[in-house]
Amino acid sequence: MTTAAALDGTCDVMGLHRTALAVREHVLAIAAGPIGTHVGGSLSVTDILVALYREVLRVRPAEPDWPERDRFVLSKGHASAALYATLAECGFFPVEELATYGRAGGRLMAHPTRAVPGVEFATGSLGHGLSLATGLALVAQREERAHRVFVVMGDGELQEGSVWEAAMAAAHYGLNNLTAVVDRNRLQINGSTEDRMSLGPLADKWRAFGWQVSEVDGHDFTTLVPALRTPAAGGPKLLIADTVKGRGVRHLEHRKQGHFARLGPQAYERALGALREAA
Repeated sequence: MTTAAALDGTCDVMGLHRTALAVREHVLAIAAGPIGTHVGGSLSVTDILVALYREVLRVRPAEPDWPERDRFVLSKGHASAALYATLAECGFFPVEELATYGRAGGRLMAHPTRAVPGVEFATGSLGHGLSLATGLALVAQREERAHRVFVVMGDGELQEGSVWEAAMAAAHYGLNNLTAVVDRNRLQINGSTEDRMSLGPLADKWRAFGWQVSEVDGHDFTTLVPALRTPAAGGPKLLIADTVKGRGVRHLEHRKQGHFARLGPQAYERALGALREAA
Protein backbone atom coordinates (compact mmCIF):
# COMPACT_ATOMS: atom_id res chain seq x y z
CA MET A 1 0.00 0.00 0.00
CA THR A 2 1.27 3.47 -0.81
CA THR A 3 2.13 5.21 2.45
CA ALA A 4 3.75 8.45 3.58
CA ALA A 5 6.68 6.37 4.81
CA ALA A 6 7.16 4.92 1.37
CA LEU A 7 7.17 8.36 -0.19
CA ASP A 8 9.91 9.78 2.04
CA GLY A 9 12.19 6.73 1.86
CA THR A 10 11.73 5.50 5.44
CA CYS A 11 9.69 2.64 6.80
CA ASP A 12 7.75 1.96 9.98
CA VAL A 13 9.92 -0.84 11.37
CA MET A 14 7.98 -1.23 14.61
CA GLY A 15 4.68 -1.30 12.74
CA LEU A 16 6.07 -3.91 10.37
CA HIS A 17 7.14 -6.09 13.27
CA ARG A 18 3.68 -5.80 14.84
CA THR A 19 2.01 -6.81 11.60
CA ALA A 20 4.44 -9.69 11.09
CA LEU A 21 3.71 -10.99 14.59
CA ALA A 22 -0.03 -10.81 13.92
CA VAL A 23 0.43 -12.67 10.62
CA ARG A 24 2.46 -15.41 12.30
CA GLU A 25 -0.18 -15.74 15.02
CA HIS A 26 -2.79 -16.22 12.31
CA VAL A 27 -0.63 -18.84 10.59
CA LEU A 28 -0.42 -20.85 13.81
CA ALA A 29 -4.18 -20.53 14.36
CA ILE A 30 -4.77 -21.82 10.83
CA ALA A 31 -2.36 -24.69 11.50
CA ALA A 32 -4.46 -25.55 14.55
CA GLY A 33 -7.57 -25.77 12.37
CA PRO A 34 -9.18 -28.91 10.97
CA ILE A 35 -6.81 -29.44 8.01
CA GLY A 36 -3.54 -27.84 9.18
CA THR A 37 -1.29 -25.88 6.84
CA HIS A 38 2.26 -25.43 5.55
CA VAL A 39 3.67 -23.83 8.67
CA GLY A 40 7.42 -23.65 8.06
CA GLY A 41 7.35 -21.94 4.67
CA SER A 42 4.55 -19.60 5.74
CA LEU A 43 6.60 -18.41 8.71
CA SER A 44 9.74 -17.96 6.60
CA VAL A 45 8.00 -15.82 3.98
CA THR A 46 5.96 -13.68 6.40
CA ASP A 47 8.37 -10.75 6.64
CA ILE A 48 8.74 -10.59 2.86
CA LEU A 49 4.97 -10.43 2.38
CA VAL A 50 4.51 -7.86 5.13
CA ALA A 51 7.26 -5.66 3.70
CA LEU A 52 5.67 -5.84 0.25
CA TYR A 53 2.10 -5.11 1.28
CA ARG A 54 2.81 -2.52 3.97
CA GLU A 55 5.63 -0.56 2.36
CA VAL A 56 6.14 -1.38 -1.31
CA LEU A 57 3.15 -2.45 -3.38
CA ARG A 58 0.83 0.20 -4.80
CA VAL A 59 -2.49 -1.47 -4.07
CA ARG A 60 -5.94 -0.48 -2.85
CA PRO A 61 -7.46 -3.07 -0.50
CA ALA A 62 -10.96 -1.62 -1.01
CA GLU A 63 -10.44 -1.78 -4.78
CA PRO A 64 -8.40 -4.97 -5.36
CA ASP A 65 -8.79 -4.80 -9.16
CA TRP A 66 -7.62 -1.18 -9.41
CA PRO A 67 -6.09 -1.03 -12.93
CA GLU A 68 -2.95 0.83 -11.85
CA ARG A 69 -2.09 -1.56 -9.01
CA ASP A 70 1.24 -3.32 -8.77
CA ARG A 71 0.88 -7.04 -9.44
CA PHE A 72 2.01 -9.72 -7.00
CA VAL A 73 2.31 -13.47 -7.58
CA LEU A 74 2.95 -15.92 -4.74
CA SER A 75 4.53 -18.74 -6.69
CA LYS A 76 5.01 -20.83 -3.53
CA GLY A 77 1.25 -21.05 -3.15
CA HIS A 78 1.48 -23.61 -0.35
CA ALA A 79 2.33 -20.62 1.88
CA SER A 80 -1.25 -19.43 1.43
CA ALA A 81 -1.78 -19.07 5.19
CA ALA A 82 0.82 -16.27 5.31
CA LEU A 83 -0.61 -14.59 2.21
CA TYR A 84 -4.20 -14.71 3.49
CA ALA A 85 -3.16 -13.42 6.90
CA THR A 86 -1.23 -10.55 5.31
CA LEU A 87 -4.12 -9.63 3.02
CA ALA A 88 -6.52 -9.68 5.97
CA GLU A 89 -4.24 -7.55 8.15
CA CYS A 90 -3.99 -5.07 5.27
CA GLY A 91 -7.76 -4.82 4.88
CA PHE A 92 -8.51 -6.88 1.75
CA PHE A 93 -11.07 -8.93 3.69
CA PRO A 94 -12.09 -9.30 7.35
CA VAL A 95 -9.60 -10.97 9.68
CA GLU A 96 -12.44 -13.13 10.99
CA GLU A 97 -12.62 -14.90 7.62
CA LEU A 98 -9.26 -16.54 8.31
CA ALA A 99 -11.14 -19.01 10.52
CA THR A 100 -12.77 -20.44 7.36
CA TYR A 101 -9.44 -21.63 5.92
CA GLY A 102 -9.91 -24.91 4.08
CA ARG A 103 -13.59 -25.22 4.98
CA ALA A 104 -16.24 -26.33 2.49
CA GLY A 105 -18.01 -23.37 0.95
CA GLY A 106 -15.28 -20.91 1.86
CA ARG A 107 -12.90 -19.12 -0.50
CA LEU A 108 -9.68 -19.54 1.51
CA MET A 109 -8.43 -22.76 -0.02
CA ALA A 110 -5.13 -24.44 0.82
CA HIS A 111 -3.67 -22.79 -2.29
CA PRO A 112 -4.65 -19.27 -3.38
CA THR A 113 -7.38 -18.75 -5.97
CA ARG A 114 -8.79 -15.71 -7.74
CA ALA A 115 -11.84 -15.88 -5.48
CA VAL A 116 -9.75 -14.17 -2.79
CA PRO A 117 -9.43 -10.36 -3.05
CA GLY A 118 -5.86 -9.43 -3.86
CA VAL A 119 -4.91 -12.75 -5.48
CA GLU A 120 -3.86 -12.40 -9.13
CA PHE A 121 -3.48 -16.10 -10.02
CA ALA A 122 -4.25 -19.52 -8.62
CA THR A 123 -0.81 -20.81 -7.65
CA GLY A 124 0.90 -23.69 -5.94
CA SER A 125 1.93 -25.84 -8.88
CA LEU A 126 5.57 -25.05 -8.24
CA GLY A 127 7.78 -23.58 -10.94
CA HIS A 128 5.02 -21.62 -12.69
CA GLY A 129 4.92 -18.31 -10.81
CA LEU A 130 7.87 -16.67 -12.52
CA SER A 131 6.39 -17.46 -15.95
CA LEU A 132 3.11 -15.82 -14.92
CA ALA A 133 4.89 -12.77 -13.54
CA THR A 134 7.05 -12.50 -16.65
CA GLY A 135 3.92 -12.44 -18.79
CA LEU A 136 2.39 -9.69 -16.65
CA ALA A 137 5.57 -7.64 -16.83
CA LEU A 138 5.88 -8.09 -20.60
CA VAL A 139 2.32 -6.89 -21.16
CA ALA A 140 2.94 -3.86 -18.93
CA GLN A 141 6.13 -3.06 -20.82
CA ARG A 142 4.47 -3.28 -24.23
CA GLU A 143 1.46 -1.22 -23.13
CA GLU A 144 3.80 1.33 -21.50
CA ARG A 145 2.09 1.00 -18.14
CA ALA A 146 3.82 2.18 -14.96
CA HIS A 147 3.00 -0.58 -12.50
CA ARG A 148 5.57 -3.08 -11.25
CA VAL A 149 5.32 -6.87 -10.97
CA PHE A 150 6.62 -8.90 -8.03
CA VAL A 151 6.84 -12.65 -7.56
CA VAL A 152 7.96 -14.68 -4.54
CA MET A 153 9.35 -18.16 -5.13
CA GLY A 154 10.51 -20.88 -2.80
CA ASP A 155 14.08 -22.05 -3.22
CA GLY A 156 13.01 -25.68 -3.70
CA GLU A 157 10.99 -24.77 -6.77
CA LEU A 158 14.11 -23.44 -8.47
CA GLN A 159 14.79 -27.09 -9.27
CA GLU A 160 12.04 -26.79 -11.90
CA GLY A 161 13.23 -26.17 -15.46
CA SER A 162 10.34 -23.81 -16.21
CA VAL A 163 11.83 -21.31 -13.75
CA TRP A 164 14.96 -21.00 -15.84
CA GLU A 165 13.03 -20.71 -19.10
CA ALA A 166 11.15 -17.76 -17.61
CA ALA A 167 14.37 -16.28 -16.21
CA MET A 168 15.91 -16.38 -19.67
CA ALA A 169 12.83 -14.76 -21.27
CA ALA A 170 12.59 -11.99 -18.66
CA ALA A 171 16.20 -11.01 -19.23
CA HIS A 172 15.84 -11.23 -23.01
CA TYR A 173 12.97 -8.73 -22.96
CA GLY A 174 14.72 -6.41 -20.48
CA LEU A 175 11.88 -6.47 -17.97
CA ASN A 176 13.08 -3.88 -15.47
CA ASN A 177 9.53 -3.70 -14.11
CA LEU A 178 9.90 -7.27 -12.74
CA THR A 179 11.28 -8.11 -9.30
CA ALA A 180 11.54 -11.71 -8.14
CA VAL A 181 12.27 -12.80 -4.59
CA VAL A 182 13.57 -16.21 -3.54
CA ASP A 183 12.53 -17.28 -0.04
CA ARG A 184 15.88 -18.95 0.63
CA ASN A 185 15.09 -21.07 3.70
CA ARG A 186 17.14 -24.02 2.37
CA LEU A 187 14.57 -26.69 3.19
CA GLN A 188 11.96 -28.47 1.12
CA ILE A 189 9.47 -31.18 1.99
CA ASN A 190 12.03 -33.99 2.01
CA GLY A 191 15.05 -32.22 3.45
CA SER A 192 17.80 -29.79 2.54
CA THR A 193 17.61 -28.17 -0.90
CA GLU A 194 21.35 -28.65 -1.26
CA ASP A 195 21.14 -32.38 -0.49
CA ARG A 196 18.24 -32.96 -2.89
CA MET A 197 19.48 -30.83 -5.80
CA SER A 198 22.13 -28.24 -5.12
CA LEU A 199 21.22 -24.71 -6.17
CA GLY A 200 24.60 -23.08 -5.65
CA PRO A 201 26.17 -20.83 -6.65
CA LEU A 202 22.68 -19.35 -6.80
CA ALA A 203 23.45 -15.65 -7.22
CA ASP A 204 26.00 -16.33 -9.95
CA LYS A 205 23.52 -18.49 -11.86
CA TRP A 206 20.92 -15.72 -11.95
CA ARG A 207 23.53 -13.14 -12.95
CA ALA A 208 24.59 -15.42 -15.78
CA PHE A 209 20.98 -15.37 -16.97
CA GLY A 210 21.11 -11.57 -17.14
CA TRP A 211 19.44 -10.60 -13.85
CA GLN A 212 20.46 -7.89 -11.38
CA VAL A 213 20.95 -9.84 -8.14
CA SER A 214 21.08 -8.78 -4.50
CA GLU A 215 21.30 -10.94 -1.39
CA VAL A 216 19.41 -9.68 1.67
CA ASP A 217 18.35 -10.75 5.13
CA GLY A 218 14.74 -11.80 4.60
CA HIS A 219 13.83 -10.95 8.20
CA ASP A 220 15.45 -7.50 8.44
CA PHE A 221 12.98 -4.83 7.37
CA THR A 222 15.65 -2.10 7.32
CA THR A 223 17.39 -3.80 4.39
CA LEU A 224 14.47 -5.76 2.90
CA VAL A 225 12.17 -2.78 2.31
CA PRO A 226 14.71 -0.60 0.44
CA ALA A 227 15.81 -3.57 -1.65
CA LEU A 228 12.20 -4.25 -2.68
CA ARG A 229 11.42 -0.61 -3.38
CA THR A 230 14.37 -0.05 -5.71
CA PRO A 231 13.60 -1.13 -9.28
CA ALA A 232 16.21 -2.66 -11.51
CA ALA A 233 17.88 -0.82 -14.35
CA GLY A 234 18.08 -2.46 -17.77
CA GLY A 235 16.52 -5.79 -16.88
CA PRO A 236 14.81 -7.87 -14.20
CA LYS A 237 15.85 -7.91 -10.57
CA LEU A 238 16.23 -10.83 -8.16
CA LEU A 239 16.45 -10.69 -4.38
CA ILE A 240 17.78 -13.79 -2.65
CA ALA A 241 16.21 -13.42 0.78
CA ASP A 242 18.04 -15.42 3.43
CA THR A 243 15.28 -16.78 5.69
CA VAL A 244 14.63 -19.35 8.40
CA LYS A 245 12.01 -22.02 7.90
CA GLY A 246 9.64 -21.86 10.86
CA ARG A 247 10.87 -18.37 11.77
CA GLY A 248 9.71 -17.19 15.18
CA VAL A 249 8.88 -20.57 16.70
CA ARG A 250 12.19 -21.84 17.98
CA HIS A 251 11.35 -25.55 18.13
CA LEU A 252 10.13 -25.43 14.49
CA GLU A 253 13.02 -23.44 13.04
CA HIS A 254 15.34 -25.15 10.54
CA ARG A 255 13.28 -28.36 10.71
CA LYS A 256 11.75 -30.16 7.75
CA GLN A 257 9.16 -31.61 10.17
CA GLY A 258 7.60 -28.15 10.29
CA HIS A 259 6.96 -28.11 6.54
CA PHE A 260 3.31 -29.06 7.07
CA ALA A 261 1.56 -29.48 10.41
CA ARG A 262 -1.83 -29.81 11.99
CA LEU A 263 -1.32 -28.53 15.51
CA GLY A 264 -3.30 -30.03 18.34
CA PRO A 265 -4.36 -27.80 21.26
CA GLN A 266 -1.19 -28.34 23.31
CA ALA A 267 1.12 -28.00 20.30
CA TYR A 268 -0.67 -24.80 19.28
CA GLU A 269 -0.33 -23.24 22.72
CA ARG A 270 3.34 -24.20 22.87
CA ALA A 271 4.02 -22.71 19.44
CA LEU A 272 2.07 -19.54 20.18
CA GLY A 273 3.90 -19.10 23.47
CA ALA A 274 7.28 -19.55 21.78
CA LEU A 275 6.33 -17.04 19.08
CA ARG A 276 5.28 -14.37 21.57
CA GLU A 277 8.30 -14.97 23.76
CA ALA A 278 10.62 -14.43 20.80
CA ALA A 279 8.81 -11.31 19.56
